[in-house]
Amino acid sequence: MELMKKLTDYWQDNLAIDRKEESENWIQAKKALHEQRGHKVPHISGQGKVIRDMVLERDEMKVNYLLGVTFLIKQGDHFYREEEQREHVASFYKGTLVEDQLKSDEPSSQEDTPNIEKDVLSRSQKEQRFSYDRHATVQYAERWWNDYNPAYKQFDVDCTNYVSQCLHAGGAPMRGYPDRSKGWWYQNEKWSYSWSVAHALRWYLSGSKQGLKGKAIEKPEQLIPGDVICYDFEGDGKWDHNTIVVSKDANGMPLVNAHTNNSRHRYWDYKDSYAWTSNCQYKFFRIGED
Repeated sequence: MELMKKLTDYWQDNLAIDRKEESENWIQAKKALHEQRGHKVPHISGQGKVIRDMVLERDEMKVNYLLGVTFLIKQGDHFYREEEQREHVASFYKGTLVEDQLKSDEPSSQEDTPNIEKDVLSRSQKEQRFSYDRHATVQYAERWWNDYNPAYKQFDVDCTNYVSQCLHAGGAPMRGYPDRSKGWWYQNEKWSYSWSVAHALRWYLSGSKQGLKGKAIEKPEQLIPGDVICYDFEGDGKWDHNTIVVSKDANGMPLVNAHTNNSRHRYWDYKDSYAWTSNCQYKFFRIGED
């Protein structure tokens, strides 16, 4: 496709790691953050996929496309690949690319929720244990990081739905159906707030005393694959995003998978996200263990 070739040519320049000038695009920003941590980025590659295009007027066109980028990260003798997809909107005038913008970046949860934390913490709950299969959780997270399991609804803001699916794949039992404000469940094309909303899952993990629950961990390096990180990007008490830990880097820091901006082996702190602010708060949860 002619437009995709133009976009490919454009991003070949933006992906060049020997560029000297400053750049505001997210790829160069991510590369700069890795270098600040002492990591090297010897290779970056990308591939675009047109989602839809729309002719505005005779000579103008807008194209929505997914840009998938792979970063090869080097830490001493250790290498790993970080992958991410973000949606862009490109504007063409008379066939010439005149503007390229990132469409969105980790938007807030899509549903209003009741006061989940008070509801969860005030209920008496009978203790229930389950065997958490971290390997199965990570396998699921790796299988579906850039795709969507047709057994579940795909949300516009899909981060918590994806993390919930990963936890369930690891054996976390559902409970609470059909009350959306209680428990953690997905059934008959319906779901609890805690299944799909970042703020609700964060408080559910804190308050649950049976089945799926989370133990607060102080430091990110203490997390292991299968654990969960919650993010309040603005530090305003509203939790915006969740990720699942799938690996550790050479320094023992978590690497996470996530949806919305689909990401694989992304560095845990999300400072490369436009949603991140210096007020960002994190909550680290150990899953399935007392």
